[in-house]
Amino acid sequence: MCGIVGFVGTRNAAPILLEGLKRLEYRGYDSAGIAVDHRGVISISKVSGRIEKLCELTDGGKTMPGFAGIAHTRWATHGAPTDVNAHPHMSCDGRFSVVHNGIIENYMELRDELMGNGYLFRSQTDTEVIVHLIEMYYDGNFKAAVMKATSRLEGSYALGVLCSDEPGKIIAVKEASPLILGIGIGENFFASDVTALVAYTRNVLYLNDGELAELTPENITVYDCTGTPVPKTASRVTWDIEAAEKGGYEHFMLKEIMEQPRAVKAALTPRIQENRICLDEFRMTPGELRGIRKIVITACGSAYYAGCAGKYAIEKLCHIPVDVQLASELRYSEPQIDSSTLLIVLSQSGETADTIAAMKECQSLGAKVLAIVNVVGSTIAKLADYTLYMWAGPEIAVATTKGYTTQLSILYLFAVYAAEALGLLSEKEYQRLIGELQALPQKIQQVFDMNGILPRLASKYNTARSIFYIGRNTDYAAALEGALKMKEISYLHAEAYAAGELKHGTIALIDEGQPVVALCCNDRIAEKTMNNILEVKARGAQVLALAVKGNRTVLTQADDVIYIPGTDSLFQTVVEIIPLQLLAYYVAKENGCDIDKPKNLAKAVTVE
Repeated sequence: MCGIVGFVGTRNAAPILLEGLKRLEYRGYDSAGIAVDHRGVISISKVSGRIEKLCELTDGGKTMPGFAGIAHTRWATHGAPTDVNAHPHMSCDGRFSVVHNGIIENYMELRDELMGNGYLFRSQTDTEVIVHLIEMYYDGNFKAAVMKATSRLEGSYALGVLCSDEPGKIIAVKEASPLILGIGIGENFFASDVTALVAYTRNVLYLNDGELAELTPENITVYDCTGTPVPKTASRVTWDIEAAEKGGYEHFMLKEIMEQPRAVKAALTPRIQENRICLDEFRMTPGELRGIRKIVITACGSAYYAGCAGKYAIEKLCHIPVDVQLASELRYSEPQIDSSTLLIVLSQSGETADTIAAMKECQSLGAKVLAIVNVVGSTIAKLADYTLYMWAGPEIAVATTKGYTTQLSILYLFAVYAAEALGLLSEKEYQRLIGELQALPQKIQQVFDMNGILPRLASKYNTARSIFYIGRNTDYAAALEGALKMKEISYLHAEAYAAGELKHGTIALIDEGQPVVALCCNDRIAEKTMNNILEVKARGAQVLALAVKGNRTVLTQADDVIYIPGTDSLFQTVVEIIPLQLLAYYVAKENGCDIDKPKNLAKAVTVE
């Protein structure tokens, strides 16, 4: 949930670290801090609140000279977001400083032990046990002390550690939390995300769990948990810093909404060659596919809702039952999974803690795992049997947009691919569906062109106390994500309901003037949703309908209408979510909300 960055080289570290923190702020923004070693003395500055305060406190890093440093931006877990609880944390003797992303599950036990040995705790965080353990084990060997300390830790952690006795060195450690090393010329880096590094280098190393890296200006040396050096091959980041900049847009979220035609095209086009779907990363043979009796999709948040939408296409085309489960629930259930199960795991970051745990549980029961992730070299990508990368580019806004649509597009692609491999599609139908997939980027662009009315609608609905979303089938799946977007960034209460369930209780919540967003894009059942519009209108609701262009009937029933271009109903959700994303964005803007950094949320949920 937090973001960490480190630098060692021949330039002043602090300005580089502060710039890195700005690019990691989507991971947490309750507090921030920086530690820099200058001639064998570690100085620390940290504040509660945003990184801008830290920049002001340090005059952009000018007041903190030194060529090696670590920095942290926090999403609070253990302890309130205060100056004292902000990272970095310092050892009692001032020799060590630590930044940490993750959760130390046995910190209370370690804290009691360390306090019994005379160590003074200044914060409420779990992280502080790490720096005191390192101090306790230090006998002049920096690396050995870190290795002994981390061997005592249970949970997840990505660490950056400074030692004043070795001012030209940083140690970084990874266990179940994201950490990437950046290779420069006469300087080296670590960070939670490549976005913090691409301004300085595109050459990176990916650490595996349990590995430790020593960084000096000239070298990076990686060791396994026994202290044995591990050879690593550098990877090249294919996008540049401009991809992580706003590009003239007021917010990253708006930029990323507008990037969706390109992102969906990038996810689909390379995998459709000569009118055939080619999933080279998915090496399951048709015979193995025929042995799959059940598909389970697991994820959290928006990725879970992408799974809910993808379920309809997979079941319809592949004739295989699909069960979509929240990862946080699946991991604690008794899943009926065996070697005839294909588990599809969705995660933008590839580091979602609950999803990783659920994935490991299902693998232990014999399931094969197909991962759909955005971040190359992420934990989920490494653990999966097969990985399909989303290729969406960096997504900086906390509320996902292009992450959702690219996940869903790849689920659609998989559904058509698997159905054809199973012999369930005629060649004519196969080619028609490929054509529908290829048309998705253009149809998303048409949504932008068709709906200049959205800012005005936002000013009409932004003062509502709550908004209900209703739909059936694929429309219901889109309603779930649309309501989540509204909640996340505008803080309005928003809930999605299956339209057919209105009469079973939900309609009791409809009062005079209650806004209801009614999704009636699925032509097969649009008429039934129209009847639900009449039901809520009869009780005083104000209805904003989402319909396919050409549907004139809806104009006689709804107060306002948003149109989308016609699309095959199986693939429609990826198009109809676009105006719902924009509606949430403009409502949040009307209400003066911090759109890219909504309160209490962070981008990568790497803790339970």
